[in-house]
Amino acid sequence: MPDSTSASVSLERVALCIEYNGSCFNGWQSQKSPHVNTVQESLEDALSEVANQKIKVHCAGRTDARVHASAQIVHFDHTNPRPEDAWVRGGNSILPGSVSIRWGKQVRSDFHARFSATARRYRYIIYNHSIKPALLHGLVTPYHRLLDAEAMHAAGQKLLGENDFSAFRGAACQSSTPMREVKSLSVYRKDDFVILEIEANAFLLHMVRNIAGVLMEIGEGSKPTAWAEELLMLKDRTLGGVTALPDGLYLVKVSYPAEFGLPQVSQGPHFLI
Repeated sequence: MPDSTSASVSLERVALCIEYNGSCFNGWQSQKSPHVNTVQESLEDALSEVANQKIKVHCAGRTDARVHASAQIVHFDHTNPRPEDAWVRGGNSILPGSVSIRWGKQVRSDFHARFSATARRYRYIIYNHSIKPALLHGLVTPYHRLLDAEAMHAAGQKLLGENDFSAFRGAACQSSTPMREVKSLSVYRKDDFVILEIEANAFLLHMVRNIAGVLMEIGEGSKPTAWAEELLMLKDRTLGGVTALPDGLYLVKVSYPAEFGLPQVSQGPHFLI
């Protein structure tokens, strides 16, 4: 979906893979306020300096405040040709330490970071220990009650497939439909971490955090494993559990058709690898 421009101007489209610590930002999307720090504005400012022209980026998925990404995908158009590695090296030399460009690639004009994507994958990372993790503050969700990861995994299997996810949809969600297809969902333990991995064609507002909140209640034993499926069928968010904290949520992969030839990177975050 190339932007409109005059025929005399030759546009080039570039895709980037972005990693960021969401603790430092009030979400991805530009808020058009000098007092609100967003990932989009930081990235656009850096790329505009590299390109020597105003750059506007389009992302695969807008993340909320305090939500992180190890592989957010964006694209932008420009008219001042640069080598692919110039966007990486130049952008990273300007960006704050909480944002990094992992790769850059020139792409076809019909590539779109959001509309060309076929799936998104998130990881929700719970630090399941009685003592809060000072060194991982803001990077994980602490949970002091012992969680049964196997029970959480079993409950999550009832959410697979294309369903109406109204029971897991944030009140301010602007999507025209609550229908989403969850392609995979797994919960497993790695030492003191309990990790929820979920992939879908797209996600509703707070959908992953609401699923995580429900599964944690099941994992601690306060709700039966059948509760997740019951909520799904009832389609009523007011009957669901709490919305889990944003701190443990990471956008770790966006999938595209192979024809675009985008590089593959480790999903992260790095402290789990």
